[in-house]
Amino acid sequence: MTTDFKVCGLSTPETVDAAIKAGARYLGFVFFPRSPRHLTPERAAGLIAAVPAGIGKVAVLVDADDALIDAVLAAGIDTLQLHGHETIDRVGGVRARTGRPVWRASGVATRADIAQAIASAGPVDRLLLDAKAPREAVLPGGNGVAFDWQLMLGVSPPMPWGLSGGLDAGNVGAALAALKPAFVDVSSGVEDAPGVKSVSKIMAFANAVRGA
Repeated sequence: MTTDFKVCGLSTPETVDAAIKAGARYLGFVFFPRSPRHLTPERAAGLIAAVPAGIGKVAVLVDADDALIDAVLAAGIDTLQLHGHETIDRVGGVRARTGRPVWRASGVATRADIAQAIASAGPVDRLLLDAKAPREAVLPGGNGVAFDWQLMLGVSPPMPWGLSGGLDAGNVGAALAALKPAFVDVSSGVEDAPGVKSVSKIMAFANAVRGA
């Protein structure tokens, strides 16, 4: 059975269409002004309108306030991925107020980070383990960096979890074979430049996932 995958940071009709045709289960849209993949809710609405039913539309949010959350939901988002410093109470409050699935993304560099990510996830529907951002990075994710996947061996989070950080067509098969996550998430690994997705790289990633 093929692992679900998410293509994150989509920003053009062509790459949204490519991700759909490639079989992505989730499409990610970034609402964070410091990111080269940033969209306004208005721009995202035009892209989301073309997404068929059954494909998840995920908002990547970093310490977003309720006004932004409401705006992205109005644009057609159906899942909220929190990638900032949100507390357990904030995660639970967002989930209760919106009634939408909430994912928590956490940066990982050590086994202690994994334990902390699980303990602090709160009432999430899915946990996304990403590489911890380098000290000089301005983004919490999407930096094209992988963490040591061996750290996950023998770890079983109590909720469905996904792997992100540094994945591409060349290494996703090995990651899936070693860890068997519920889903994988790719962004910079299918880009020609930061924020510039490649149709051919999206297709190659999808083929690698299917072949794993």
